[in-house]
Amino acid sequence: METLLENAVRGIPTGCVFALLAVGLVLTYKTSGVFNLAFGAQAYASAAVFYVVRKDHEWPLLWAALLAVVVVGPAIGLLLERVLFRYLRTAGSMAKLVTSLGLLIAIPEVVKLVLGDESRKNPPPLWYVMRTDEWLWPRNTSIVLDAGQIATIAATVTVVVALVLLFRFSSLGLRMRAVVESPRMAELNGVDSERVSMTSWMLSSLLAGLAGVLLAPLFASLNPLDLFTLLVAALAATVFGGLTSIPLTFAGGLLLGVLQAVLAGSLPTDSILATGLRPALPFLVLFLLLLFRPGLRSTREVTDPLATVEAPPPAPVALVRPHWMTVGTRAFGAVVVALGLAACWFLLDGYWLGLVISGIILGIIMMSLIVVVGMGGMLSLCQAALAAIGAFGTAQLVAATGMSVLGAIVIGAVIAAGVGALLAVPVVRLDGVYLALATLAFALMFESIFVPLSWVSGGAVPLSVPRPLIGPIDLADDRWFLLFAVLCAAAVSAVVIRLREGTTGRFLQALQTSDVAAASIGISGRRSRVVAFTVAAAIAGFGGGLMATYVGQANYQSSFPYLIGLVWVALLVSAGARSVQAAVLSGLFFFLFPAILTRLFTFPGNWVESNPDAPSWVASALGAIQPNWAQSVAFILFGIGAITYAKHPEGSIEAQTATSVGAIVRWVERRRGDAGTGPSDPVPPPSPEVTDAPPLAGTGRPTADSGSPG
Repeated sequence: METLLENAVRGIPTGCVFALLAVGLVLTYKTSGVFNLAFGAQAYASAAVFYVVRKDHEWPLLWAALLAVVVVGPAIGLLLERVLFRYLRTAGSMAKLVTSLGLLIAIPEVVKLVLGDESRKNPPPLWYVMRTDEWLWPRNTSIVLDAGQIATIAATVTVVVALVLLFRFSSLGLRMRAVVESPRMAELNGVDSERVSMTSWMLSSLLAGLAGVLLAPLFASLNPLDLFTLLVAALAATVFGGLTSIPLTFAGGLLLGVLQAVLAGSLPTDSILATGLRPALPFLVLFLLLLFRPGLRSTREVTDPLATVEAPPPAPVALVRPHWMTVGTRAFGAVVVALGLAACWFLLDGYWLGLVISGIILGIIMMSLIVVVGMGGMLSLCQAALAAIGAFGTAQLVAATGMSVLGAIVIGAVIAAGVGALLAVPVVRLDGVYLALATLAFALMFESIFVPLSWVSGGAVPLSVPRPLIGPIDLADDRWFLLFAVLCAAAVSAVVIRLREGTTGRFLQALQTSDVAAASIGISGRRSRVVAFTVAAAIAGFGGGLMATYVGQANYQSSFPYLIGLVWVALLVSAGARSVQAAVLSGLFFFLFPAILTRLFTFPGNWVESNPDAPSWVASALGAIQPNWAQSVAFILFGIGAITYAKHPEGSIEAQTATSVGAIVRWVERRRGDAGTGPSDPVPPPSPEVTDAPPLAGTGRPTADSGSPG
């Protein structure tokens, strides 16, 4: 009993860590209506500033803390509110969640570009060093709390008490909640919604800065991925509190920390449960809470009752353009693909050819997001895990049974589809934020529990996957593998297009418009979404098997980590979540854009060496360019692209295509009118093939489909 009590007490500081992050998320959600996945990125920004001024420049503790927490933290919140979230107050949960996802990707890369990308080891604590075992606990116990743990406990309790008092007894807390419910209604009652919103974001960002500076010393080095993983673990506490209750969230964080500590003290250190289950416990608890917490599925998201009814996103251009343009576009696309293949075959070296092949395979994986996000309206954050399942299935089948690689890829896709179906059955009952969190929890559980197992991934040494031999064609040659990947992408795109234009696609479109209306005409929302999730999992697994075959091994860390999967989501939704063209271009862009940036800007060092008489300020400026800055710039652009989702939910590529198609249609209509009439004759009506198509966004005709929400 004494050992159990000691383990429970040791878990209190960890529970306060979870609670501090979870309370910060709840604060942001209660005061802005945004479930801020970028909270960890904001915490990292303040922690990086504190590290630089405290450790590198040796500022006094008080001034370093004031700058990082009180100045930088609220400044980031003010910037985000003024530039982004003020325009998203009445937007849906998908737009807000995708925007925060883009910020999660972009903010750490901006910090690295500004402050440098060097490793920051042993982050300094936000507390003076002291011993606690002499004055807090009796000498005959083994419980010892260090300065960082004491600081975390004190800060968490202070924050919780202050926030409870703020929301229950202050007029500011009441105004914050009123603005979230409806900024229009609050303004009718004399509330300055702009000022209240700014205050809310500055307060939540101050809390993010405090959390980052407090929690950074828990890790050996300052890494944004560690803070985000810790934040996801804290999500279980936010769900325990229903995303609204700060006292329940605090209690949930404490319970989670105590449970993890008790589990760590009870399990043998060398057991599978200790190495797999204990680190994944927060993600498992999060997943179970999302599925089984009473009343969670009936909880309605914060919406504005005075918000106007927005028009749905315009239909894909491929469905509404004239027939003659469809034929011409397909012919032009075939010519472009043929020329691109010829250029890759004869002109590219092995490095660039490998990037193109990887981009095409990633385009196949991104087509799974078209099905689940674009058509199904479900923000799935576990597609990288499903792709990894297909890769592991392929590798295990080839290694254990000697099966042909092509057959193993197909069966690996079937295995991924089965896992996707099992996951979809409980998950599709959730909506919006809860569904996204459930899929993210699954991805982290898969990474923590299953990836280390040898019967899944091969263990420490990834399983090898040979390239297949198709008749006389050996796919070990990258040029032949390129052709094979293009054929696979064409086949998968045909399946996606057929699904989109078929009954399931139309059912999913109806469900996105109105679940109630769709159910009234006999459409089963649950069955349609399970089908979409299963098909998307099969496509992701097929792409994962192809990737493992091309790379030569099923390597999770290099190909399928969950954070890279989040980047894929941000990239695709910014390009167009319903467009096959956008999926392929996004896959190519993911691999080619950083490489092109690197190749274009490798000249500074060589130029300085070959021009010793150049001005010193030029040499300094060129020398300041960091070696791996191209990857940071690419991720920043990927994140910024996701931020545009609120304005263009159809995607930037689809929006530009619609504008171009509209301009061409208007030009053709004018040409036909000029050719068939004289100066005094009336202009004849457009041809039936144009007028029979629904009006296009961007044609200038005022229709319900010509606008986009946001």
